[in-house]
Amino acid sequence: MSNVRGVVLFPGAGSGADHPSLVAIETALSPLPVMRVDFAYRLAGRRAPDRAPVLIRAVRDAVQLACERWSCGPGDVVIGGRSMGGRMCTMAVTGSDGNKPLAVAGVVCVSYPLHPPGQPTKLRVAHLPQMHVRSLFVSGTRDEFATPDELRHHLATMPIAPEIHLMDGGRHDLRGKDDAVAELVSRWVLHLSK
Repeated sequence: MSNVRGVVLFPGAGSGADHPSLVAIETALSPLPVMRVDFAYRLAGRRAPDRAPVLIRAVRDAVQLACERWSCGPGDVVIGGRSMGGRMCTMAVTGSDGNKPLAVAGVVCVSYPLHPPGQPTKLRVAHLPQMHVRSLFVSGTRDEFATPDELRHHLATMPIAPEIHLMDGGRHDLRGKDDAVAELVSRWVLHLSK
C-alpha cells in the first residue's frame, strides 16, 4: 500500500482545470492536496488538443512539479482526470510515449473514452494490457464513448483488475453527478493509503 501524498487531475479535451467535477473531487479529498492542471493548448486559447506525446509530457511534468511541491516521489501520487485527461494518465503510466512508465500510486479515470462517439471500432485501448497500476474507472451507463459492456470487456485486459463504478443514466458529461463521482474518487484514493 502507498501513503498517498496528493492527487494531480487533468480535464477533458473540451474543458479546463476549473471544471466543476474536478473542483468537486478536490473538495471531497480535502485536506489531501490536489493539483488541477490545464493542458498547454487550453492555456494558449486553442480548442484543439495537442497530439498525445505532448499531452503525456504535460502529465509527466505536472507530476514532477507536484512531487517537488509535496516533497514526495511519483509513487506517492495519484493521477487522473476526466475523459481525455484520464486517458493521457493511463498512457503515461504505460510508457505509451516511448519513455519509462510513470510509476504512480494509482490512476483515476472519469468517463474514460474508449472510442469516439458513434465509432466503436476506433478503439483507444492498445496500451491497457501494460497498465500495471491500481485504477478506478467511473462512467455513466449511457456514455457515448464507452458502453458498460465495452468498458468491462476492454478493462478486463488490464493486469491489475480496476475498480469500475457505473453511474446509472449518466452520459459522458455525468451531468448532475459531480458530488457522487467525487465521493467515489475520494473513498478510493483514501483506501489506497490504508
